[in-house]
Amino acid sequence: MKIQGKMFMWLSVFLLVMAVVYGVWSKEPAGTTALFLAFGLSIMIGFYLGFTAKRVDAGAQDNKEADVADDAGEVGFFSPHSWQPFSLAIGGALAFLSVAIGWWLMYFSLPIILIGIWGWVFEYYRGEIRAAADRQPAPGRCTTP
Repeated sequence: MKIQGKMFMWLSVFLLVMAVVYGVWSKEPAGTTALFLAFGLSIMIGFYLGFTAKRVDAGAQDNKEADVADDAGEVGFFSPHSWQPFSLAIGGALAFLSVAIGWWLMYFSLPIILIGIWGWVFEYYRGEIRAAADRQPAPGRCTTP
C-alpha cells in the first residue's frame, strides 16, 4: 500500500500543477474546477493509502524482491449473483430521468433505491436474530427422536 500511496501523492502534485497551468492559460472555469477536484480526490486517496500503510504489515507489492506468487491467496468474498445492483440501477436511472421529466418521478425512484441499498447491505447478513431463528424448530414439529 505504501507504493500506491506514493503514486497517488505524485499524481496529486501533477494534477495541482496542471490545474494551475490550465486555469491561467485557458481561463476556462469548468475544466479548471474539474482538475482541482481531481487533485482533491487524488490527495485524499493518497493520504488514506499512506496512513493505512503505516498501520498494516508490508505487503508483497512493497517488497522489490517479491514474486507474483508472493501476493497469492484469498482476495475476498464476491457475490456470485445479486439482483441488488439491478435494483439500484433502475432506481438511479429513474432518479436521473426525474431531472428531465419532472421531480415527481423522484417519489417513485427513491423507494427503489432504498430497497436496493437495504437488500445489498443485508444480502448475506447472518446475525444473532437469524441464527436464533435457524435454531428454533418449525411450529408443530416434534424435536424428540
